[in-house]
Amino acid sequence: MHELGVVFHIIDDLKVVAEENKIEKIDKVTVELGEVSTVIPHFLSDCWKWAAIKHPLLKDTELFIETIPAITYCEECKKEYGTINHGRICPFCGSERTYLQQGNEFLIKEIEVTK
Repeated sequence: MHELGVVFHIIDDLKVVAEENKIEKIDKVTVELGEVSTVIPHFLSDCWKWAAIKHPLLKDTELFIETIPAITYCEECKKEYGTINHGRICPFCGSERTYLQQGNEFLIKEIEVTK
């Protein structure tokens, strides 16, 4: 389960942001997670609950996950389509000359603190 490693990475980044901004407590963290990022949202949430309580900065911090839809672009017909429903082959022209445009991201979008 690599979600635990992802959580440790998030925590490390949050500690840096907190130190740079003299933050003692983070209330909420929102991450953007691509549909095909290989990170499973409920595993990520479970790992977060386990790991966050071990750090005073994050003890009661809520983790919110926003999904970024996977979109593929066809170089042949110049159209976009949903990757999950159609995979790599373009549903419009049948071309395999496609690439993932979005949906593989994993980003910290927002950090919310109360002063």
